[in-house]
Formats: sequence, C-alpha cells, structure tokens
Amino acid sequence: MTTFGIKTAPMHVSYDDIVRVWREADELPEIADAWLWDHLLPLAPPADGPIFEGWTLLSALAAQTERLGLGLLVTSNRLRSPAHLGKIASTVDAISHGRLTMGLGVGGTVQPAGVAGFATNPAAAEYAAYGVDLVPAAEGVRRLIETLDVLDRMWTGGPFDFDGPFSTLRGTVNRPAPSHRPPLLIGAWGDRMLRLVAERADVWNIPGPPHTTVDAFAERSRRLDALCAELGRDPSGLGRSVQLTVAYDDLPATRSVARQLIESGASHVVLNLPRGYPQGIVRRIVGEVVGPLS
Repeated sequence: MTTFGIKTAPMHVSYDDIVRVWREADELPEIADAWLWDHLLPLAPPADGPIFEGWTLLSALAAQTERLGLGLLVTSNRLRSPAHLGKIASTVDAISHGRLTMGLGVGGTVQPAGVAGFATNPAAAEYAAYGVDLVPAAEGVRRLIETLDVLDRMWTGGPFDFDGPFSTLRGTVNRPAPSHRPPLLIGAWGDRMLRLVAERADVWNIPGPPHTTVDAFAERSRRLDALCAELGRDPSGLGRSVQLTVAYDDLPATRSVARQLIESGASHVVLNLPRGYPQGIVRRIVGEVVGPLS
C-alpha cells in the first residue's frame, strides 16, 4: 500500500502559512506525514529572501499538530555535530510524542557543476555564508556513517563514550531518549550511498519529477534491489519514497505522474507544495490526487 505525505519548503513563505497547511493535513488521515527541508539560504530567488531553519521549525510544527508523522527531507549531515543532532531529534520526537522519522543525507560535498539538476552546487553559497566547509564526497559518506553510529547510541539514552574518525565523545547522555528508535530515512542517489541505504535504512528517498524522471527512479530502485540481494536483505522490507512537485493548475497531471511512480515501485509519495499555498489545497490534493490512487 502506498502512503502519501506533503512537503513545504520553508523559503519565501510565512510561518503562519506553513502552520495553516500542516494543520489542514493533520485533519486528513489520507496524508500520513509532512516534511520540511534543511537549507540556510533560499534555493530560488531572491537569494536574500526569508527562510526558516528546519529543525527549529519542525519542533514548532510538532507542537501544532497531533497525528502527522514528520521529519526533514533530508537533514544535512554537515550542519550539526552527530551528538548535537541526536539531542535535537530526541527533543522533537518527545514534543511530537514519537512521530519523528529521522531523515538524513550526506549534506554538502565538493561536486562538479550541474549535479542534481542545479547549475551550481546548491550547498556552496549557504555553507560559505554559515562557515561550513564543503568536504570531498567520500569523506561526506564516512561522516554520515559516523553520525548513524552515534545516533544508534543516542537512542538508548546513554551514558556512552565514542571514538570515531571525526568525533570523540565522553560520558554522553541523551535523556529523555525516544521511547522507540525513530525510523531512519536516507536520501541517496549514487551506488555508494545506496549501499548504505541497503545496510542501514528503513526508507530510501530521492527527489522525483521534475528533478528526476520516473525511469531514473525505477533504475535506481532496481539497483537498490541488487544491493539488498548482495547483503542478504529482503528488499521488500525497505520503503521507497519519492518526492513529486504538485502542479496546482493541473492536478490530474500530478496524479498521472504519481501513478507512474507507484507502478515503478514507490511505496511513499511526498507531494511537494510550491510556495503560495492556495486555501484548502491539501483537501483538493486528497480529493483529486490521493483519493483516486488509494
């Protein structure tokens, strides 16, 4: 069975508008979850426009909702130290009474221009603005693995010590710890990251149309199946999550692409809502997109 979520990129919008959309979604059981992203500068002009920090905003929205699962698609592993991130996530999980999914990605790394459909590396400007270094891709993956190891210890509450290639922790305590291990979602595209998904994740996520074609999603999903087979993991137990930007003026077209993604193996479709959220848009989406596909 395919589940559906919504995503509100918190740039060039007001807090009140985001709260309005999330509260509307919270009333509709057809929408399983709601998501933010993790950027510090807008990815669309104007570059100096308003944008909210993801985890801070997520904590507020956790307090403003009662039912929705929630998380970030996806947390940049470069912006917070592993143990600090674990404490932040544990706080949001407590505020939401256990509704958090831990969404993680490698974060900004040194990449060639044009990657992921962007003319330039989208992390470069915001990392420079906030004093964060871009690291080589291989190092970024190693840092993410270290964060996963630290988070596994954080979820138990501690105390614990940790010696990793990038972090040294002594007497770390994380209480209140989550009442259960938050599901782990990893955003990934390349084979190295897909292998990590096969090894560690509960859910795999990638951007979908217009950033990635349905065929590309299907090809990466088949590659993930093969990696699971190599590791002896049943691929049917790994969620396949894909993002799809909603066309407000052509919801039947959005529904058609969502159907293609589901037929290609998506078990979770996150409907990205462009800024300027029309009144009642989540109910319209449930009626014209989600309902007919459920």
